[in-house]
Amino acid sequence: MYKQLIRPLLFQLPPETIHHLIMAAMRVLHYIPGGRLLLRMFYTTRHPSLVREVFGIRFPNPVGLAAGFDKDAEVYEEMASLGFGFVEVGTITPLAQPGNPKPRLFRLPMDHALINRMGFNNQGVASAVHRLHRRNRFYHRRHPVVLGGNLGKNTLTPNEKAPADYLRLFRSLYEYVNYFVINVSCPNVANLSCLQNKEHLKKLLEGLIDFRRGQNHYRPILLKISPDLSDEQIDEMIEVLVENGLDGIVATNTTTSRQGLLTPSDLVAEIGNGGLSGGPLTDRSLEMVRYIHKKTEGRFPIIGVGGIMTEDDAVAMLEAGASLIEVYTGFIYNGPGFAKRICKRLKEEAVRKEHAAREAKAAESPDTRNTL
Repeated sequence: MYKQLIRPLLFQLPPETIHHLIMAAMRVLHYIPGGRLLLRMFYTTRHPSLVREVFGIRFPNPVGLAAGFDKDAEVYEEMASLGFGFVEVGTITPLAQPGNPKPRLFRLPMDHALINRMGFNNQGVASAVHRLHRRNRFYHRRHPVVLGGNLGKNTLTPNEKAPADYLRLFRSLYEYVNYFVINVSCPNVANLSCLQNKEHLKKLLEGLIDFRRGQNHYRPILLKISPDLSDEQIDEMIEVLVENGLDGIVATNTTTSRQGLLTPSDLVAEIGNGGLSGGPLTDRSLEMVRYIHKKTEGRFPIIGVGGIMTEDDAVAMLEAGASLIEVYTGFIYNGPGFAKRICKRLKEEAVRKEHAAREAKAAESPDTRNTL
């Protein structure tokens, strides 16, 4: 119904307008008694095979909502009610900022893709903390949502002062999120990707690691990397992971590549700069997750994100070595039941494998009837 009826209607409006309408609807849902409960009943799939224990955190299922949807931690409980095992909020910056000029979000329906140059538009960390603190008192403790915090520097902060931005965010949000993602790979913030090298990252991470040592609770720190990195650059990111005591990698962010698109090149050129997400990123994200998993011998958790547009893509990402997965563009194109469909498929796969293992074990057992 969503693809045949609802999506064509929604796609008549500008994508950012639709996003604001969905956010508004979710905020209204917050005040409807039993609203989240009904969503959970309809959209949530629960099964022991879906539970994951990753970097010391128990996830009810491995399917998360990627950063970029709930930038200001406004509707993470409501989104979790759509069947997501966790939600990553942000990207959050120290100070509020409007982001890049509009229009800045574009659909490529022929490619099942999006191009965005949002530019870390958000209300700032003080607003996010206020909202998280208020919601924790009334809801979070009763129905805990595994929450990630995606951190970025303000656009006007020069790179040499970026460590102070990330430390301020880390300290402010430490009490409220379960894990952190350091975003230095977004292509829509000027010169941000320059931080994506070993020396810059070492300086950026030192303050975070030092602060974490003095806390009562351990918060995992993950690094989000670009799909446009070469193998040598990926190896360098793995070295950063190992040498600085990070807990995992998020692979991948959006890409600046426009190769292989079905959308006419003149329309793509008219859209201009921005990060591409969705179907065209599927193969590259899988390739990177597979490479990182093999290179690290599976010692570090990977959150696989980018190009997960079908249930098959989700299965492939986990089989490539991802411990968890996140969706965003796939959610836009597939609708609110996407997480449930992925979880259902993963449950079926687990049951099938368990059944096959039992049959194999039975086949290996001697037939006691023939020995009587």
